[in-house]
Amino acid sequence: AISGTQAMFCFRFLFSGALAYQERSLHFYFKFTLLQAELGKPQRNCYTLPGIDFSYGLYIHRRDGGVPEAIGHWNTAKPTTVLPQKMPRDFIAMNRDALKAGYTTAHQFNLYYKAKDIRRKDEEKNRFKICPPKAPAGFTYGIKTRPSTPLFDLLQHKYKELWMEQQRALATAERAEKKKKGKVCETRTTLLRKQRVPAKEESFWHLPHLEKV
Repeated sequence: AISGTQAMFCFRFLFSGALAYQERSLHFYFKFTLLQAELGKPQRNCYTLPGIDFSYGLYIHRRDGGVPEAIGHWNTAKPTTVLPQKMPRDFIAMNRDALKAGYTTAHQFNLYYKAKDIRRKDEEKNRFKICPPKAPAGFTYGIKTRPSTPLFDLLQHKYKELWMEQQRALATAERAEKKKKGKVCETRTTLLRKQRVPAKEESFWHLPHLEKV
């Protein structure tokens, strides 16, 4: 059973929630009606643009001093000192010297490595040396210039005439070669091709007493 106080509290709670929901819905509807654009015009916003003298973007402060600083000081790059690179150990040379000294075991080899530390040379590190190509004394680098286009020969169709002369010379040479060969001797095969044996007429089978009919 619910007492009267509890029922009153539930009624107030539900009524206040309904009022709040109705107020929010009306407020949203009111805002939506205000934000609607006018007929035939773009939608307006509530922001005002700055004046004409306003500059958009970020202001970058000059830190280099400008022209006076450049004239008064001359900043040059300081030379960098190249530290000598430690080359790897030359185990081939150390093994060879250890064998010459008479060492044979691994322990003796390790002691020899600690006693005599032989490093590889710079020339051995770079096996592929980059050397400039050996060119003759009077060698000229670059690409030869292309000769100018003979426009006069192009306008006169000289290349066409040269091609026609070459074709005529080729045709005359072929005709002369054919004349040198002379008449071709005929063989049995060529004669049989010209004079072929007439084909036999096919005779159908008939009854013996009807052959003379």
